[in-house]
Amino acid sequence: MRSLKVAGLIAALVCRLTALEAAPDSENTKMRAIVIRAYGGPDVMKLENVARPEPAEDEVLIRVVAASMNPVDVAIRKGYFAKLVGGFPLIPGMDAAGVVEKVGNKVTKYKAGDPVFAFFTLEREGGYAEFVTAKEEQVAPKPKTASFAQAACAGAAGATAWEALVDTANLRAGQTVLIHGGSGGVGHLAIQIAKARGAKVFATASTANQEFLRQMGADVAIDYTRAKFEEVAKDVDVVLDTVGRDTLERSYGVVKRGGIIVSIVDEPKPAALEAHGIRGVTLRCTPKAGVLEELSKLMEAKKFTPVVSQSFQLADVVQAQSQIATGHTRGKIVLKITDEPVR
Repeated sequence: MRSLKVAGLIAALVCRLTALEAAPDSENTKMRAIVIRAYGGPDVMKLENVARPEPAEDEVLIRVVAASMNPVDVAIRKGYFAKLVGGFPLIPGMDAAGVVEKVGNKVTKYKAGDPVFAFFTLEREGGYAEFVTAKEEQVAPKPKTASFAQAACAGAAGATAWEALVDTANLRAGQTVLIHGGSGGVGHLAIQIAKARGAKVFATASTANQEFLRQMGADVAIDYTRAKFEEVAKDVDVVLDTVGRDTLERSYGVVKRGGIIVSIVDEPKPAALEAHGIRGVTLRCTPKAGVLEELSKLMEAKKFTPVVSQSFQLADVVQAQSQIATGHTRGKIVLKITDEPVR
């Protein structure tokens, strides 16, 4: 009789455990994320517990260690790209780094446990979260020489710098480039890419960032508060404009005939381009695995290192975005989502 009771208890326990396994586990199906449910000021960003995403057949699910912050995040939060982004609720964040948690059945390049970094489109954001999904072509292996925070910063900003200088301007060894906003997120990475290509680099920044420009590899650091860049940089092959407005207007005359201006903020004027015999392009960068892989190689070779000037916890996202909104951030800012795995 006693053995029957024990057997009954065991059977009941097994049934209970089976039921628990079959039922949704709130701890495993939820995640912390910054959620926007309406456009507006910093206060629209709320830390919430939301459903953890599941990867589609061509996606990877990434457990996020660090997420990069970009000026475009502020613009998106304010509603400036409302026609391009997905609907509410919206999780911000265009790039992140972490560890692959799960892959779809059509993914061939990655498996669970792989350290990666990713760059998402405006329609597929979500880096400000403990988990995020990404298409396989939006992901690259994290180099061993970079921290997760550094790799997170290489996505959107690094790809923008690469596509501007390499894919668009075809910057080559022996050429000269003028990089406006050289101490910023895109600018400091563009300096390093230009030097890796063998170009001579002129870069502008404020007085406080002159030494930083030189540390990044700039051959000529220009303090825009004390000197006119057009009196220092002359007949350059390429201008990378991350500032716009008057800076762009004054840049036409420093480019040699046949050269190019690539702006990531404003539209070059066709009449001015024609008058100077130069080309002009406004760049809107999109994720490409090939570009991310090139950046990964540069990081592995220690020719390209994103500089993380400040790190914030996920709960301090308002403070972090307030800093990025000033437009005077040196290098990059990251959100620390989870602890960095031991390598």
